Amino acid sequence: MKLFLPQPIAQYVFEHTRARPAIFDELRDYTLANVEMPQMQVGRVEGALLKMLAALVGARRVLEIGCYTGYSALCLAEALPDDGEVITCDRSEAFTAVAKRFWDKSPHGHKITLKLGDALDTVNALAGPFDMVFMDADKARYPQYYDAVIPKLRQGGLCVVDNVLWSGGVLDPQTDDARAIAALNDKVQRDERVENVMLGVRDGIMLARKC
Repeated sequence: MKLFLPQPIAQYVFEHTRARPAIFDELRDYTLANVEMPQMQVGRVEGALLKMLAALVGARRVLEIGCYTGYSALCLAEALPDDGEVITCDRSEAFTAVAKRFWDKSPHGHKITLKLGDALDTVNALAGPFDMVFMDADKARYPQYYDAVIPKLRQGGLCVVDNVLWSGGVLDPQTDDARAIAALNDKVQRDERVENVMLGVRDGIMLARKC
């Protein structure tokens, strides 16, 4: 698993972030042992941050673009009231089958609705408003996802974008993914509809609050 901080500092951060319920450790361990590309899974620190952000904005309706094995969706669902909803988008039946098995074991799993298929098509078909959006899908389409979700985000709502540093690749973009992420970062910085801050958490997180 890739570390974005020196190991002792990463461990210190981990130890000083409130532990998740046991099901999250089970999901993390299962993903690490059995699923391709386990580095795509958010862990305790980012998952706890997502839950806290959803709670702070008083989220009842959340959109997630990129589900993988469902760790982040479950973190978001934890923060919602019992009648809240996380709509999560992914195209992989294999990855999301793992997610659904673990959601079924959680008291918060009933708040999650999975939409399989092309995420951009799904987002365009959904009606707003959303209180919070979490983007963590195919990086090459980050600018398109952002353009699609911001009009559907309520005033005061929060858009959270993962991997915005791309291991430093945004400083001198040499790949399609790095160029798209750099373009997204510039787009958010120029967007007068939002106020934004970039955090150096793991591989970089952009927060954009709709004004």
